[in-house]
Amino acid sequence: MSENEGVTGPTTLGRPRYGIDAPPLPALLGAAGVAATLAATRRRTGRTALAATGAVLLAGTGVYLHTTLRGKLRAWDAILDRAALTGDEHVLDLGCGRGAVLIAAARRLPNGRAVGVDLWSADQSGNRPAATLANAAAAGVADRVHVHSADMTSLPFPDASFDVVTSAMAIHNISSAEGRHRALDEAMRVLRPGGRLFVADPWPVVRGYAEHLGRGTLRPLGPGYWYSGPWLGVTLLHVVR
Repeated sequence: MSENEGVTGPTTLGRPRYGIDAPPLPALLGAAGVAATLAATRRRTGRTALAATGAVLLAGTGVYLHTTLRGKLRAWDAILDRAALTGDEHVLDLGCGRGAVLIAAARRLPNGRAVGVDLWSADQSGNRPAATLANAAAAGVADRVHVHSADMTSLPFPDASFDVVTSAMAIHNISSAEGRHRALDEAMRVLRPGGRLFVADPWPVVRGYAEHLGRGTLRPLGPGYWYSGPWLGVTLLHVVR
């Protein structure tokens, strides 16, 4: 069921607010970094190791916040630019959250439609349909954005409904490999022939996506999409149906 009806947001253009991905993680990283740094000032032995640990943790916190606030937006702008949308496509974003990728797509669809689905979990700060629609209104694309409360493993859309399906750091949140594979199968089901799938998730799980589908290209998205460091770097899977 669509969540658009009866939900209103800003009617003037402004800056969308996409929140922070998994906010407890940078909070914990930052707190651990501060604790290690303070401990280093109080110790006579092991001071260097503690100071180095604190520096790494604090640097990782900064990298994480850059990714969630700016880096991922730039990465998806580049992905969608390379997709060369013609402007009349129907795009589906799985796990749309507060709409960062959904709205980036909608900006490129003056005659198309951008549809987002989510279960609105707490994986992103302030994650709810009203926030997504308010962001769409602030970005000036409310007329072409629709959101639905739906499970990505059982999408409420007919076969071959969309030209492009995207997903940013969402499918990996499904706890089982079977569930993640169902979400991928659903994404392929709703794609039209020749349609394209773009999934960004951590490297180990994305590699499994490509193996499950038996096709697709993988591309690391670089330091701008690191959640604290290369050990939590994001890789893009691109599949053509």
